[in-house]
Amino acid sequence: MRAELSRVLALQADRVRSTPLSQLDRARQGADVTRAELVRRTAQVLADLAADAEGRPRRELPHLALHGLGDQLAVTGADVLAHGDPPALAAALEAVLELRRGL
Repeated sequence: MRAELSRVLALQADRVRSTPLSQLDRARQGADVTRAELVRRTAQVLADLAADAEGRPRRELPHLALHGLGDQLAVTGADVLAHGDPPALAAALEAVLELRRGL
């Protein structure tokens, strides 16, 4: 599970980093929220999972500029990878896969 999350997370973080900013700032056809908002929501889910795994309080992530979203996703995912138990890893994987479908 950890290896699969690591692989999928790296692919999606790179995908976000390489997506033109103008596309990140728009919703996909038929979607209600922008791609950037999907990335932000996923990063927040990952941050919450990491906080729970470390036994620390959940905190709202800072609202980064579009060009920082890929890194925010990678960092929050790395925290889950470092501290998450199997259920947290499974939840993180599902969140990242859902992001992949939404982008």
